[in-house]
Amino acid sequence: MTKEDAILSAATRRLNEDPTVSMSELAQAIGISRATLYRHIATREALLHKVDLRTMTRWERIHEEIGLADATATGDSAVLAATLRSLMRGYLDTIDEYGFMLTEHFLTGQPDMMAWVDRLEERELAFIAAAQRAGVLRAELPPRSISDALYGLLLGTRDGLRRGNFARRDAEELLATMFLRGAGAPVRGTR
Repeated sequence: MTKEDAILSAATRRLNEDPTVSMSELAQAIGISRATLYRHIATREALLHKVDLRTMTRWERIHEEIGLADATATGDSAVLAATLRSLMRGYLDTIDEYGFMLTEHFLTGQPDMMAWVDRLEERELAFIAAAQRAGVLRAELPPRSISDALYGLLLGTRDGLRRGNFARRDAEELLATMFLRGAGAPVRGTR
C-alpha cells in the first residue's frame, strides 16, 4: 500500500465519522502533519475526488471480479444467487469507501464521475432484473427499489460496524439475511 493509499483509507474512515472535518483535523486524525497531507493531496476537493475515484475503481473491479455481466447473461438462478452473494461480500470488504461515497454529495458535481456511476448502476440494474426473471429476487418490486434497498442496508451495516452493534464476522450473513428476506423471492408455499 502506498503512502497515498494509506492516507486515503484513513481519511475515508474519518470522513465517514464526520463529513465536515477539516484538512487539518484529517491530518491529525491520520497521524501525519498538515504539510505531509498537503504534499500528497493539495485541497479538500482533490481529496474528495481521489476518494471517489478510488471507490469507483473498486466498484467496477468488484463487478469484473465476480463476473457480474456474465452472470446476468446466463439467466441461471444458481449462478445469479451466488453472484449476488459475491456482490454483497465485495461491497462489505470496502464498506467504508462505499458508505462515504453514498452519503457525500461532492460526486454529484462531477459529470465524468456521474457518468461512471450511471454505467455501473445500469449494469447492476440489469443484473437485478435477470435475478428477478430467474426467481432469485422478487419480481413485483422495481429493480431500482431493490438496488436502493441494498445500498440502504450497506449504509446501516457500515454504521452498525462502526458503533460495534455486531462483529465484522457476522456482517455478511446479517446483510444477506436482511436483504434476501425483504427482496428475495418468497419460498413457494409461504407468503
